[in-house]
Amino acid sequence: MSGLYYEEFEVGSVFVHPITRTATETDNLLFTALTHNPQPLHLDAEFTKNTEFGQRLVNSIFTLGLMIGLSVGDTTLGTTVANLGMTDVRFAHPVFIGDTLRAQTTVAEKRESKSRPDSGIVVFEHRCFNQRGEEVAFCKRSALMLHRKHR
Repeated sequence: MSGLYYEEFEVGSVFVHPITRTATETDNLLFTALTHNPQPLHLDAEFTKNTEFGQRLVNSIFTLGLMIGLSVGDTTLGTTVANLGMTDVRFAHPVFIGDTLRAQTTVAEKRESKSRPDSGIVVFEHRCFNQRGEEVAFCKRSALMLHRKHR
């Protein structure tokens, strides 16, 4: 499915994204290594045995990226100009290797761009849930979206 243009978004609309993804050990290891994050909470099974979690945590920035990535096909694929920022990022529950994640997106706000007549700004609220229905991540993302008439 292609993304939507600015005019097609309605404040309050909710997208329940059909794609789900199980976070694997490889995902966590590669992402953590690629971002030069030596945190033993992500990499060291022996270290994490003595933490309150008892096991390795999936890197939260991977979770953030996955949450937004799961939304792209339904919302912004080919119709976004740029991400303008992310706020209110939070991780209410840890994600562990083997957790299966799903996402949903709510259109929180929209407004015309003051500097770009071909675009408008849409604020999305993304939520990510594990297989137990626990919200594991949240963020607000502002995106500069193309107008249909300027494609």
